[in-house]
Amino acid sequence: MITKDQTIGEVIQIDPSLAAVFAGFGMFCVGCPSAQAETVEEAGAVHGIDVDALVEELNKHLNK
Repeated sequence: MITKDQTIGEVIQIDPSLAAVFAGFGMFCVGCPSAQAETVEEAGAVHGIDVDALVEELNKHLNK
C-alpha cells in the first residue's frame, strides 16, 4: 500500500509503472533526482495536487 509519507523514489521502486499515475496528475518530476527524496505529500504540495486523490489512484493502479 502506498502512503503519502513514502518518497517518490520508494513508490517507483515498488512498481515503475506508477510513474504513469504521477504523470496523469501532471507530475512529470518522477525522474528528477531531487524528487526521488521528496515524499508524495511534499511533491503534491509543490504541484498543488490533491494528495489523497493521488494516493488513492496510486493504490488502485498497484492493485490491478
